[in-house]
Amino acid sequence: MKNFALIGAAGYIAPRHMKAIKDTNNNLLAAYDKGDSVGVIDSHFPKADFFVEFERFDRHIEKLKYEKDTFLDFVSICSPNYLHDAHIRFALRSGADAICEKPLVLNPWNIDKLKHVEEKTGKKIYNILQLRVHPSIIELREKVKKAKKDRKFEVDLTYLTSRGNWYQTSWKGDVSKSGGIATNIGVHFYDMLSWIFGDVQENIVHVHDKDRAAGFLEFENARVRWFLSINSEYLPADIKEKGQTTYRSITIDGEELEFSGGFTDLHTMVYNDILEGKGYGLEAARTAIEIVHSIRNSDPIGAKGEYHRLVK
Repeated sequence: MKNFALIGAAGYIAPRHMKAIKDTNNNLLAAYDKGDSVGVIDSHFPKADFFVEFERFDRHIEKLKYEKDTFLDFVSICSPNYLHDAHIRFALRSGADAICEKPLVLNPWNIDKLKHVEEKTGKKIYNILQLRVHPSIIELREKVKKAKKDRKFEVDLTYLTSRGNWYQTSWKGDVSKSGGIATNIGVHFYDMLSWIFGDVQENIVHVHDKDRAAGFLEFENARVRWFLSINSEYLPADIKEKGQTTYRSITIDGEELEFSGGFTDLHTMVYNDILEGKGYGLEAARTAIEIVHSIRNSDPIGAKGEYHRLVK
């Protein structure tokens, strides 16, 4: 049984990490979040210690080490994007490996700095890249591998996930903290695309507003028109009629990729891989971080060239 601590316990994604820790038969010793709406812990680890001040959380981890001879094996990090870098460093300095949500960091050079921390501490940094363990995505990757090397698949990616007015008020609406919409809700798709279709050859941004982003990515084996939005107005009529707030669609050469299901236990699968020594480390995260950094710093060109139909 491995010992875990968790940073960002009140966040949206934290329950998936708690479930993964429990499902892999490990123990959550302590959790931290400056917000105290963390009753979900009772469903998984009611005996875990909880802190709303980082300094007390830090002190508790030290006391466990020096007074009770209890050591952390992993720190799971679900905090706001701009804090990932600092919390990863804390984990490694505490003698634990880090398991961090996406995006691992906001800028490519942060990865280089973290590599030095890995080397100094001898500890590892793992990223949650859960689409890489989704059966449909694995199947698609195998199909692309078997295709002719010079073949370019035509791909349209649409991801619409409605958010209310709170989004822009929270840290997620602050580009300096979240990286913007393409980073915050799109980074795992860019990772998936590069994992399947190879190196990036072109990255063009058509739109990048507070509630939508769109662009064109060319990979070794694909030409991708992508569109992301948190504005419910973009949802298809049939999705609205069903009362659903999220819509995912990936078409490849006009054929829909079915991957709407199978998301429930992906975090647990990633945790299993990490515990078996097969998790995705720093370099696995690099391409997606480079893509979102480029998107964030590009001037949108509008509806020109190869653009997604929803741009207009």
